[in-house]
Parts: sequence; structure tokens; C-alpha cells
Amino acid sequence: MAALVIGIAGGSGSGKTTIARKIADAIPASAVTILEHDAYYRDRPDLSYDDRCQLNFDHPDSLETGLLAEQLSQLRRGLPVQVPIYDFKSHRRLPERRHMAPTPIIIVEGILVLVDPRVRELLDVKVFVDTDPDIRAFRRIRRDIEQRGRTFDSVREQYYRSVRPMHLQFVEPSKRSADLIIPEGGENGVALDLIVSKLQSVLTAPPRSVRLA
Repeated sequence: MAALVIGIAGGSGSGKTTIARKIADAIPASAVTILEHDAYYRDRPDLSYDDRCQLNFDHPDSLETGLLAEQLSQLRRGLPVQVPIYDFKSHRRLPERRHMAPTPIIIVEGILVLVDPRVRELLDVKVFVDTDPDIRAFRRIRRDIEQRGRTFDSVREQYYRSVRPMHLQFVEPSKRSADLIIPEGGENGVALDLIVSKLQSVLTAPPRSVRLA
């Protein structure tokens, strides 16, 4: 049985990671894998740390999306892959890789997952998490300070320099490619229950074409 691939996109801080994890937690661990687009940020050893901090991490060119599409295609065919590991504190890709085995359900999440056609064509279900900008901004500030060692000033500067403009240019328009739009991020229990119920039925059903609708 070929893997069923779900793409979950949305603005930074929208709650897409929370949704991906809640879906995964409701399914047997051996049946689901989460593949994060953020792991594919390009390594820039040619730049100093200060210069790397100034990179536009919200532009599609900052990600090695071709590698994501290649590895996602391999997972769909039942082949294991070696996924990059990215360190957000140093803004470098680590030398080690994460071994990922194929599973019946694969969740791909990231702000730009629905932007690149190479990835979109590999997705069976395309989800966009639509959350108010003020909530997204607050969540990003909290995450970057608590988890990535950033200062408030640096988070604020990056938000206005690249996060907001790239959201308007790339992320928001990608919503038109979604099969399902979920408002209120990870707090929308009804949408989560519908997705989980459908995936649980997929795991027990004979092979066939599957859609959420």
C-alpha cells in the first residue's frame, strides 16, 4: 500500500506543528512519520554567524526543497531516507542525519509546503492552517526566545524585515492550493477529529484513492 501524504502549511506560528503532532499522536506510532520542511534549510558555511542571522529564512530559496521532494518521493515508494538536521541556534546544517523509515501515513509540515509544485504533486491531502496574524506573531516571539535563544529585538526586526513580507508574498497565496483550510490553528478540535477519523479508516481500509471530503 502506497503511503498517504498530508501536507500541512500555514504562517509561522499558525499552529501547523501542533496539528501535525496531534494527528500523529492519535495514530499508532509505527504508522505515521512527520517530515519537517525546516530540516531542509540550506547550509551556508561560507557566511559568518552574523551574516547567516541576516538571511531571509522565509523565502523559498532558503530551503533545499528539491531534496525534500526527492526524499518524500522515496518514502512514498517505500524507501528509507536520511533527513538533514538543522540547528537554528547556529543557523547551520549538522553533519549527522536522521534516519527515517517509510510509514503508511506521512505528514509534511512547513510554512512553504504548498508553494513548490514539486512538493504539491506528492501530497494526497493539502491542509492550510489559517490563524490571525497577531496570534501568529505572539507565538513566533515566544518560540524564538524560549527555544532558539533569540532576543526580542532580533525577533521583531526579522518579523518586519522578512517574516511578514514573505507571508504576504508566498504563504498566504498558497492557501488557494489547499484542499482543507483549518481556522484557529491547533485549537480546532472538530477539524482535527475529522482528519484523524479519516486517517484511522484509511489504515484499516483496502487500498483505494482517498480524499478527506
